[in-house]
Formats: sequence, C-alpha cells, structure tokens
Amino acid sequence: MAKSAKKTAGASGKAASAGAKSNSTFSKEQDLKAYEDMLLIRRFEEKAGQLYGMGHIGGFCHLYIGQEAVVVGMEMAMVEGDQMITSYRDHGHMLACGMEPQGVMAELTGRQGGYSRGKGGSMHMFSREKEFYGGHGIVGAQVPLGAGLAFADKYKGNGKVSVAYFGEGATNQGQVYETFNMASLWKLPVIFVIENNGYAMGTAVKRSAAMAEQLFNRGSVYGIPGEQVDGMDVRMVKEAADRATEHCRSGKGPYILEMKTYRYRGHSMSDPAKYRSRDEVQKMREEHDPIEQVKRRLSGDHGLGDDDLKSIDARIRKIVTDAADFAQADALPDPAELWTDIYVDA
Repeated sequence: MAKSAKKTAGASGKAASAGAKSNSTFSKEQDLKAYEDMLLIRRFEEKAGQLYGMGHIGGFCHLYIGQEAVVVGMEMAMVEGDQMITSYRDHGHMLACGMEPQGVMAELTGRQGGYSRGKGGSMHMFSREKEFYGGHGIVGAQVPLGAGLAFADKYKGNGKVSVAYFGEGATNQGQVYETFNMASLWKLPVIFVIENNGYAMGTAVKRSAAMAEQLFNRGSVYGIPGEQVDGMDVRMVKEAADRATEHCRSGKGPYILEMKTYRYRGHSMSDPAKYRSRDEVQKMREEHDPIEQVKRRLSGDHGLGDDDLKSIDARIRKIVTDAADFAQADALPDPAELWTDIYVDA
C-alpha cells in the first residue's frame, strides 16, 4: 500500500553500482512494505493500460511498469516535508508518495474527482498535501523546478530535501546543466534522480548519449557527486537514497543518482516498442523484476506462504478495481472549471 507518512532516512553506506549485490538486509516489515507499494503501482498501471485501450483515458499515457523499485526505494529514505517532482511517467510517483488511487485514476479519466479536477490528465497532477509537484510534459522542465523547491528549503533552513526525477533522454537538455551549475554553486539540497530505462522514446541511450554508461558523472564538472545504482533492486535504491539524503541534509549540496532500470512497455501507449526484441524484455522480467525479487525474499527469508501472497495481491487488485469503478462513475468537470486555477491569491 502507498504510505501516508515518510520514514526517517537511515544511515549512509558504501557507494553501490549497477550489478552489485546489496549490503542491506530488509526486515520482514520493510520487504512487505516495499512489496505492497510496488505491487500497487504495477496493478494500477496494468489497469490504466486496460482503460486506455477501452477509450476511457485520452491523450498521452506513459506507464511505469518495471521501474517500481526506483520511486519506492527513494521514498523509503525520505522524511515528512521532503518534496518530489518528476516528468510525464508519473503515476508510480504519485502512488508512492501516498496520493489516493481513486484521485489519480479519476484524473486519468478526466473526472471532477481527480487531483487536478479532471483538467490535467496523465501528465499534470499535483498534491501540495503530499509534497508532489508534478507531472511535467516538457522534457527536462521539472529539473530546474526541482532545484527551485530545494532553494526554498535552503532559504527556510528547514532541513528538507527535494528530489527531481528525469529520464536519460532529458540528460541531453541544456536546462539540466544550467540547473546543475546553480544547484552546486548555491549548495542546494536536491537529489537529481536519472531514471535510465535504456530508451529515450525509441532510441537506445548508447546511440544518443556520449559516455552513455556513466550518466551519473555528468555533474562532475560542477562538483556534484553521483553514483550508478541497480534500480531494479529496491534495497540498492534505498541504500543509495540514504547516502544522497544524508549528503544533502548535511549542507553539502546536490547529489546525482543514476538508476539503471527498465520499462516493460513502450514509451507510451501508442508505442509498439519494435526497437527491441521480445527476448530482451523477457530476460529482464525473468532475471531482474523488482517485485519478484522481493516476493522471493518474503517467501524464502520471511516465511510467507502462497496464500499470504495471493491475499495481498487480491487486496491490492480490489483497491485498483475500486479506483477504476470510482473514476468511471464520477462526473465530468463542470464547464466553469475552465476559469479556475488560473491565478493564485498571494
């Protein structure tokens, strides 16, 4: 289940790189929490894909299936008041920070009960209550905004951290490097999380990025430390997130985490993903699936039986089904909503 409150960050550890084994041993409660949070995202995205195919969701829709460990592991290191901002592949981030599945699904279907009152759709949802600031459709645009959130934190001296998520394709955007420069110059408490799923739309990262195997080093010229992380292992993500949050909270400035992850579906629902083989996708599912890794630990290390795991899945499926039913039964926005949320009283 998505959490309602963020937990305190743990102790720092050694730097981890993709392919390495985790030094962290999750407790039963941690593994169970990670499993439920990731499974909620997976089942929600599967349902969103179904609703899109049935015509209930319009516009763009980018699914997070396969990448669940990244945002869930990061959230395990965040504390109350930390902020998050991301790109258009954002449903998983919303659920991980505790936004309600009903409100997210209602927004996807353009209903009045959605987080943006049915006006934002898949890419433009916000929740001040959960410190989630989008959902942004312009590639890389959220990165300077994330630094702006961190600037406010430093100005207020509140000890909070901002996390700005973006894809490997966005690392070639100029505004990202302008942001790196300012964040380092002003020692802003911001973590730049590169969700490297291997393909910028349909182009493999090695075809579009120089030094493609070391995107985390792109901040080194600005003095920003970084590391590459196995983004398919929630324990590795949590370890790296602990190091990054400690670095930021101690006043040392920004930190870069390159999460090596993988999306099982196409770039968006309109993408048949013919630029990669079925064998490639199947190999990732069989050998690196983030949810199956935790599921094996729950059954092997923590003694959960098949009935226990099936019960969890059934409960989460019901949550997602209820969210879909709510969204489809909810009313469309009143036309007067066209005139709301244009200006803010300040």
